Amino acid sequence: MTTKPTCVYVTYIAATPEQVWQALTDPDTTEKYWFGYRVYARGKAGESMTATSPAGKPAHNDPIIESDAPRRLVYAWQPLFKEMEGERPSRVMFELEPFKGQTRLTVLHGEFDDGSKIFGMITKGWPAVLSSLKTFLETGRGLESTWSEDDRKRTAEVQNA
Repeated sequence: MTTKPTCVYVTYIAATPEQVWQALTDPDTTEKYWFGYRVYARGKAGESMTATSPAGKPAHNDPIIESDAPRRLVYAWQPLFKEMEGERPSRVMFELEPFKGQTRLTVLHGEFDDGSKIFGMITKGWPAVLSSLKTFLETGRGLESTWSEDDRKRTAEVQNA
Protein backbone atom coordinates (compact mmCIF):
# COMPACT_ATOMS: atom_id res chain seq x y z
CA MET A 1 0.00 0.00 0.00
CA THR A 2 1.37 3.39 -1.02
CA THR A 3 1.05 6.32 1.39
CA LYS A 4 0.36 9.63 -0.32
CA PRO A 5 2.73 12.44 0.68
CA THR A 6 1.44 14.98 3.20
CA CYS A 7 2.90 18.20 4.59
CA VAL A 8 2.03 19.12 8.20
CA TYR A 9 3.04 22.42 9.77
CA VAL A 10 2.17 23.59 13.29
CA THR A 11 2.95 27.01 14.74
CA TYR A 12 1.86 29.06 17.73
CA ILE A 13 0.95 32.68 17.08
CA ALA A 14 0.51 35.44 19.67
CA ALA A 15 -2.84 36.50 18.20
CA THR A 16 -6.47 35.50 18.54
CA PRO A 17 -8.05 32.91 16.25
CA GLU A 18 -10.12 35.76 14.77
CA GLN A 19 -6.96 37.71 13.89
CA VAL A 20 -5.35 34.63 12.34
CA TRP A 21 -8.55 33.88 10.39
CA GLN A 22 -8.60 37.44 9.04
CA ALA A 23 -4.98 37.09 8.00
CA LEU A 24 -5.68 33.81 6.17
CA THR A 25 -8.77 34.97 4.29
CA ASP A 26 -8.50 38.70 3.52
CA PRO A 27 -6.55 39.72 0.38
CA ASP A 28 -5.45 43.09 1.78
CA THR A 29 -3.91 41.26 4.73
CA THR A 30 -2.44 38.26 2.88
CA GLU A 31 -0.57 40.58 0.54
CA LYS A 32 1.42 41.88 3.53
CA TYR A 33 2.93 38.52 4.51
CA TRP A 34 2.37 36.18 1.50
CA PHE A 35 5.12 37.87 -0.50
CA GLY A 36 2.71 40.00 -2.52
CA TYR A 37 0.09 37.33 -3.25
CA ARG A 38 -3.53 38.36 -2.58
CA VAL A 39 -5.60 35.44 -1.29
CA TYR A 40 -9.35 35.73 -0.91
CA ALA A 41 -10.89 32.83 1.02
CA ARG A 42 -13.85 34.39 2.80
CA GLY A 43 -16.49 32.33 1.05
CA LYS A 44 -18.44 29.37 2.30
CA ALA A 45 -18.20 25.78 1.11
CA GLY A 46 -18.76 25.61 -2.63
CA GLU A 47 -17.48 29.13 -3.27
CA SER A 48 -13.92 29.88 -4.41
CA MET A 49 -10.59 30.66 -2.85
CA THR A 50 -8.84 32.93 -5.32
CA ALA A 51 -5.30 34.22 -5.35
CA THR A 52 -3.48 36.66 -7.58
CA SER A 53 0.26 36.92 -8.08
CA PRO A 54 2.23 40.05 -7.19
CA ALA A 55 1.88 40.94 -10.89
CA GLY A 56 -1.93 40.82 -10.51
CA LYS A 57 -2.41 37.64 -12.54
CA PRO A 58 -4.59 34.69 -11.41
CA ALA A 59 -2.61 32.10 -9.46
CA HIS A 60 -5.51 30.11 -7.93
CA ASN A 61 -9.23 29.64 -8.37
CA ASP A 62 -10.00 26.66 -6.15
CA PRO A 63 -13.18 25.50 -4.41
CA ILE A 64 -13.61 26.04 -0.70
CA ILE A 65 -14.48 22.66 0.81
CA GLU A 66 -15.18 23.76 4.38
CA SER A 67 -15.29 27.13 6.14
CA ASP A 68 -16.02 27.40 9.86
CA ALA A 69 -14.68 30.78 11.02
CA PRO A 70 -12.48 31.10 13.00
CA ARG A 71 -11.77 27.40 13.49
CA ARG A 72 -11.31 25.52 10.25
CA LEU A 73 -10.77 26.34 6.59
CA VAL A 74 -10.30 23.72 3.87
CA TYR A 75 -9.86 24.30 0.15
CA ALA A 76 -8.53 22.57 -2.93
CA TRP A 77 -5.08 23.63 -4.17
CA GLN A 78 -4.21 23.61 -7.84
CA PRO A 79 -1.86 26.42 -8.90
CA LEU A 80 -2.47 27.86 -12.34
CA PHE A 81 1.24 27.59 -13.22
CA LYS A 82 1.90 26.24 -16.72
CA GLU A 83 4.23 23.54 -15.38
CA MET A 84 1.44 22.24 -13.12
CA GLU A 85 -1.09 21.65 -15.89
CA GLY A 86 -2.67 18.23 -15.61
CA GLU A 87 -1.74 17.73 -11.97
CA ARG A 88 -4.71 16.77 -9.83
CA PRO A 89 -5.75 19.26 -7.10
CA SER A 90 -4.47 18.62 -3.60
CA ARG A 91 -6.17 19.78 -0.41
CA VAL A 92 -5.06 22.27 2.26
CA MET A 93 -6.62 22.48 5.72
CA PHE A 94 -6.08 25.17 8.34
CA GLU A 95 -7.12 24.42 11.93
CA LEU A 96 -7.06 27.25 14.46
CA GLU A 97 -7.27 26.50 18.18
CA PRO A 98 -7.04 28.91 21.10
CA PHE A 99 -4.14 27.88 23.31
CA LYS A 100 -3.01 29.78 26.42
CA GLY A 101 -3.78 33.22 25.01
CA GLN A 102 -2.37 32.32 21.58
CA THR A 103 -3.54 30.43 18.53
CA ARG A 104 -2.22 27.04 17.57
CA LEU A 105 -2.34 26.96 13.76
CA THR A 106 -2.08 23.56 12.13
CA VAL A 107 -1.78 23.35 8.36
CA LEU A 108 -2.25 19.95 6.75
CA HIS A 109 -1.67 19.82 2.99
CA GLY A 110 -2.24 16.44 1.41
CA GLU A 111 -3.97 14.28 -1.16
CA PHE A 112 -1.02 14.52 -3.54
CA ASP A 113 -0.32 11.98 -6.23
CA ASP A 114 3.02 10.18 -6.09
CA GLY A 115 5.61 12.28 -7.93
CA SER A 116 3.64 15.50 -7.47
CA LYS A 117 5.50 18.67 -8.52
CA ILE A 118 3.31 20.73 -6.22
CA PHE A 119 4.35 18.72 -3.16
CA GLY A 120 7.99 19.72 -3.63
CA MET A 121 7.00 23.37 -3.93
CA ILE A 122 4.76 23.50 -0.86
CA THR A 123 7.26 21.79 1.45
CA LYS A 124 9.42 24.91 0.97
CA GLY A 125 6.58 27.37 0.51
CA TRP A 126 4.41 26.73 3.57
CA PRO A 127 7.21 27.17 6.15
CA ALA A 128 8.17 30.49 4.53
CA VAL A 129 4.59 31.78 4.23
CA LEU A 130 3.53 30.65 7.70
CA SER A 131 6.67 32.06 9.33
CA SER A 132 5.91 35.35 7.59
CA LEU A 133 2.27 35.16 8.79
CA LYS A 134 3.41 34.64 12.40
CA THR A 135 5.91 37.48 12.17
CA PHE A 136 3.32 39.78 10.57
CA LEU A 137 0.70 39.14 13.25
CA GLU A 138 3.21 39.55 16.08
CA THR A 139 5.18 42.53 14.74
CA GLY A 140 3.05 44.14 12.02
CA ARG A 141 5.56 43.29 9.31
CA GLY A 142 5.95 40.16 7.18
CA LEU A 143 9.28 38.57 6.28
CA GLU A 144 11.22 39.18 3.11
CA SER A 145 10.62 36.48 0.51
CA THR A 146 12.93 33.48 0.77
CA TRP A 147 11.87 32.13 -2.62
CA SER A 148 14.56 31.36 -5.13
CA GLU A 149 15.00 32.83 -8.59
CA ASP A 150 13.32 29.71 -10.02
CA ASP A 151 10.27 30.42 -7.86
CA ARG A 152 10.18 34.01 -9.13
CA LYS A 153 10.35 32.74 -12.71
CA ARG A 154 7.45 30.39 -11.97
CA THR A 155 5.46 33.38 -10.70
CA ALA A 156 6.21 35.16 -13.96
CA GLU A 157 4.89 32.13 -15.86
CA VAL A 158 1.49 32.74 -14.27
CA GLN A 159 1.35 35.86 -16.44
CA ASN A 160 1.69 33.71 -19.55
CA ALA A 161 -0.80 31.01 -18.53
